[in-house]
Amino acid sequence: MRIYKNINLHKVCAVLITGTILFSTSCKKSFLNVDPQGKQPAVTFWKTQQDAIDGVSSIYGNLRSWSNVGFNSLAVESLGGDDAEKGSSSNDASYLNAFNDFTVTSTDGQVSGFWEGQYQNVNLCNQVLDNVPAINMDPNLKARLLAEAKFVRAFAYFRLVRAFGAVPLRLNVPKTPAEFNLPRTPKEQVWAAIEKDLDDAAAVLPASYPAKDLGRVTKGAALSLRAKAAMYQKKWSEVLTLTNSVMTMGYSLFPNFDDLFRINNENNSESIFELQCEYNPGIKDASNSQYAQIQGIRTQAGYWGFNVPTQELVDAFETGDPRKEATILFVGTTTPQGDPITANPGDPSRYNHKAYVPFNTPYDNANPRGGQQNVRVLRYSEVLLMNAEAANELGNSTQAISSLELVRARARQGNPGILPKVVSTDQAVLRNAIYKERFVELAMESDRYFDVIRQGRAATVFGPRGWKTGKNEVWPIPNNEIELSANMLTQNPGY
Repeated sequence: MRIYKNINLHKVCAVLITGTILFSTSCKKSFLNVDPQGKQPAVTFWKTQQDAIDGVSSIYGNLRSWSNVGFNSLAVESLGGDDAEKGSSSNDASYLNAFNDFTVTSTDGQVSGFWEGQYQNVNLCNQVLDNVPAINMDPNLKARLLAEAKFVRAFAYFRLVRAFGAVPLRLNVPKTPAEFNLPRTPKEQVWAAIEKDLDDAAAVLPASYPAKDLGRVTKGAALSLRAKAAMYQKKWSEVLTLTNSVMTMGYSLFPNFDDLFRINNENNSESIFELQCEYNPGIKDASNSQYAQIQGIRTQAGYWGFNVPTQELVDAFETGDPRKEATILFVGTTTPQGDPITANPGDPSRYNHKAYVPFNTPYDNANPRGGQQNVRVLRYSEVLLMNAEAANELGNSTQAISSLELVRARARQGNPGILPKVVSTDQAVLRNAIYKERFVELAMESDRYFDVIRQGRAATVFGPRGWKTGKNEVWPIPNNEIELSANMLTQNPGY
């Protein structure tokens, strides 16, 4: 059983998202002024231990919302990379092509939707962090719930700062009109806030949970995201120390790369953090992830066929690498689960296998097809590759090769004739080998675009598609947010 499975998320989210804004009127109540039905008023919330639990459950529930896993996130976090392109038919959601060719403007709805989704996450976390400390409840549970909220807030700001650079840093629920409108905070300060939240969370969170709480944030997740934040800032000593710690926590690579991404293997030995998605028959608000539906094979079983692998990704795999077929579903093949991938005129020739859900997976009219497919966010293989990169940058080629080899050895899956071991100790050669391994190992997992930028290679890799130095390191600040701020928010250069 997953967390928040038996909670009315619609009720909790409504309370938490809207409950802090109260309106008064001199008019008397009439048939036009009806109290919301099935929603707990905010003034009666944040009183009990169960309120604290429900509040944190609402945070997890929001992570699988459209703004977090739908077009908004795939556009901002995936389509700029050379591993993914729009897909679907040429005239379906053609506006997404702007992320492929870097013609996105500040009025783009996907940019504003992504921004809004992350600040919804921040808002939910801030309400927990502001209100739960005053609740009389089990102190150990209280500390853990606060740590979970800090992790998710850090995760939201991690997504924001790598997408936009400097963003408003809001660490409390606003209580006065002046507090609603914040300027952009220098990105160094945003990174520092992310680090503090993750340090605080790691100090409290357990390494694991009993089955009933499977999927909650763990100490390993906090340390891994902390290492990833350090990697984006090139704090290589911190990356090495943090990943070394995670490597002692009992995680292991799942033996079969293809099976790693199937529903029946969610939260496995390699999983460090997954967005928990669920199928609850007839309960739309608790079963709302469209991550798999969006990326499934177009015109088959009700899937949409967006965010598909590129030819560049196809070409990146070494001969015989089984991760190629485990990452890319080619039209004309049949999946290991028996689903034929058929060709249709004008449709893509390949799809994201990591998001694949067998066609016979249960669903109903209140749930998207494949809505129970968890979204993998942090995997142990990435920890190993971060460790390899940090060790190499610090001149420790022996450890770098060792961690890199663990990832490649799993990919061989017992076939010693493929993927030869990287043996060069030359820092530049080894660096490129690690970059290449991240490309194929983490393909279609919303990291490639930002990876290439942080590596300083974007002008070379993305330049032929229109990427411009001094502009496209970040996406535009949504214009509607600038207008709402009365121009307190400033635009990124070039937009």
